[in-house]
Amino acid sequence: MSKKAGPLFYIFLTGFLIVVLFPFLWQFVTALKPPGELFGDSAFKLPQNPTFENFEKVFTQRPFVTYLVNSTIVAGATTLYSVFIAAIAAYAIARLKFRGKSIILGVVLAVSMFPQIATISPIFLFMQTFGLTNTYLGLIIPYTTFALPLALWNLTTFFRKIPFDLEEAAKMDGASTMQAFWKVILPLAVPGTFTTAILVFIASFNEFLFALTINTEESMRTVPVGIALFRGQYSIPWAEIAAASVIVTIPLVIMVLIFQRRIVAGLTSGAVKE
Repeated sequence: MSKKAGPLFYIFLTGFLIVVLFPFLWQFVTALKPPGELFGDSAFKLPQNPTFENFEKVFTQRPFVTYLVNSTIVAGATTLYSVFIAAIAAYAIARLKFRGKSIILGVVLAVSMFPQIATISPIFLFMQTFGLTNTYLGLIIPYTTFALPLALWNLTTFFRKIPFDLEEAAKMDGASTMQAFWKVILPLAVPGTFTTAILVFIASFNEFLFALTINTEESMRTVPVGIALFRGQYSIPWAEIAAASVIVTIPLVIMVLIFQRRIVAGLTSGAVKE
């Protein structure tokens, strides 16, 4: 256990990081290039005249702030709703004794495995019938089809790792099942809940097909759809697309770096048997 890593390990680690980070770094390099350096021989070189004009255009010539607000509201609401419902359902599946628990998890897994393209038509017709197209609720409802199963499966695993003795002790002290859940189990599952919330938020923020189909007005577009529909007068503005991608990625990276301890604690919860 005390053996130190050799030079081959650091060479491999350096190469791995370069491969993983290269697409993002190249996006950033492309975002700094003026239009004349995007094609031809200059396309494979570092920018000779770097500029932040593309970042400025994203905010001044396009409603990018609106896209960010829409994505944040939809992803945030989906995360809160899905994690709240999944926490209660996961507690019931993991801690209570009743028939059909495996069937419920199997059905949830089956629902999450349905391809979006197979369900988009009935979902769109449903939203159109009830006047939910071009609304936040029109995206939050279909986002539940992949956000809730993800949250349920993760939280069920975390709740199963919490010792039953803690819950039994709370009930012996007079706590009801729901009181034991809110005051004992849920606080202990905070790392797992936080990790699940981040995963659900990122998945909802990056969703494309539902957002493209259900919200067609520009004022209701989300970030992935807005970036995909960037158009210039005579060509596709690749530098602006790269700049917008960098702007969207940086906050997510910062959020993960800030909360990395909680994320790691949640992902490794129950990995070691005490």
